[in-house]
Amino acid sequence: MNFKLNKSLLILAATVVLTCSCKNSSFEDKTVFRYNEVDAITSLDPAYTRNLSNINACHQLFNGLVQLDDRLNVKACCAKDWNISEDGKTYTFILRDDIYFHKHYLFGNDSTRKLVASDFVYSFNRIIDPAWASPGAWVLSNVNRLDNGNLDVSAPNDTILIINLSQAFSPFLGILSMKYCSVVPKEIIDYYGKDFRNNPIGTGPFKFKYWKEDEKLILVKNESYFEFDEDKQLPYLDAISISFIKDKQTVFLEFVKDNFEYMSGIDPAFMNEFLTSEGELNPKYSEKYYLLSEPYLNTEYIGFNLADSTNPLSDPIVRKAVNYALDKDKMLRHLRANIGTPGYYGFIPDGLPGHLTENIYEYNPNKAIELLKQSKFYNDGKFLEISIATTIEYSDLVGYIQNRFNIIGIPVKIDIYPPAVIKEMRASNKLQCFRGSWVADYPDAENYLSVFYSKNFSPNGPNYCHFSNPDFDMLYEQSLKESDVERRNILYQEMDRILMEEPPVIILYYDRVLRFVNKKVEGLGSNPINLLELKRVEIR
Repeated sequence: MNFKLNKSLLILAATVVLTCSCKNSSFEDKTVFRYNEVDAITSLDPAYTRNLSNINACHQLFNGLVQLDDRLNVKACCAKDWNISEDGKTYTFILRDDIYFHKHYLFGNDSTRKLVASDFVYSFNRIIDPAWASPGAWVLSNVNRLDNGNLDVSAPNDTILIINLSQAFSPFLGILSMKYCSVVPKEIIDYYGKDFRNNPIGTGPFKFKYWKEDEKLILVKNESYFEFDEDKQLPYLDAISISFIKDKQTVFLEFVKDNFEYMSGIDPAFMNEFLTSEGELNPKYSEKYYLLSEPYLNTEYIGFNLADSTNPLSDPIVRKAVNYALDKDKMLRHLRANIGTPGYYGFIPDGLPGHLTENIYEYNPNKAIELLKQSKFYNDGKFLEISIATTIEYSDLVGYIQNRFNIIGIPVKIDIYPPAVIKEMRASNKLQCFRGSWVADYPDAENYLSVFYSKNFSPNGPNYCHFSNPDFDMLYEQSLKESDVERRNILYQEMDRILMEEPPVIILYYDRVLRFVNKKVEGLGSNPINLLELKRVEIR
């Protein structure tokens, strides 16, 4: 009882000090990195890292077997080495023996304990346990199951972990870098249960200190963290302070008032003020800030329902025609200040190995009209109306598409729905045409091509277009068994070309990461999945 009271007082005192530091940039000689999450953090349990705000917070608190560098290469983390069997089905990891969990009185006299391989056995089985209802259970779907329903994952000793897959799956290492696959301590989970979301204990570079939902989250340096940058122990920061301002314009104003060290993305209202017409940082702000920008693994597209034969877009000639109808350069220039890459290529986005580089559907309205006239849905100079479903957020984008389709003779009706309604209708195949986006769950092009594998028809998979092509399926299945990265990328490109020959989508654009950073911040990189890596960041 007294312990809990004292613990609460300590947390309150630390919160006051750190909150003050968030207003004054530092306290004493400490460094605090302050940023804002527009979207709420719903849990600090890695089993529920479904959105980027949760992922970024949990990334500071937890580790997995492997991690990604800024170029999305798989690197060692808790596992210092690994090997994969010749048949691609058995993964053997050798763990470090110098990793400790964050201190907690439940660990006993030492207040901590060493990470061992059996912690991963427990953590992985917890993810698939229906009692936890983790949205990440799918990430381990390729792991073989034992007769008792548990995963075929074993720990022969404290530093060896063996994972057996039911079939070869070449992107598996990348999947293991996802925060769902973080290691957690069983005794802490057993004590807190579902309330582990508020009491996270991991092995990451920062430790949990305080969280008032929708107001403030504070993390502090893990003084016992195991990673070093050359001879310097990580992390460099003393603390991280996360705010939750919902209004993007207010976030921008707080950033220019030096109340945040970093801002991800920008509100359209300030786009022309902060960025040039070419998407570069306005020179008048360059003395105080720098801009980090690179391709983001997000493909924005218009998807077609191919399952309905009465849908004009079920005709591949029509789908080719509408792909030629959009001036995507003009669309990006006027609607997004040139933030992004025009979608003239394949479904695999710019920045990911396997991305096609040849311009397949360059803007050509005359060719679009010629193709339309060959369609059975074109009669007496008229074409059937099509409906495009979207959210209010993208109504200007779909309005531009409506205008360009009208020019080539296709009347368009725009249906505005809430995001949840579109998600349900798309999964149940009730939409003729829809605006969509596909953000990478893991850094492998398979993640994008799985969207068109015929065995993934919705509602049981992500193939919302109900695209089916036997050659595509054969290459997809072959790629899963291919361990050589270069050969796998060639297969990915062949699949993407098949998609573009009878396109089930219009690629609108490939998005970009935008990070606005105060120049007093050093060591903040950027990556195509927009993961916030703070362990090497310093504030000068």
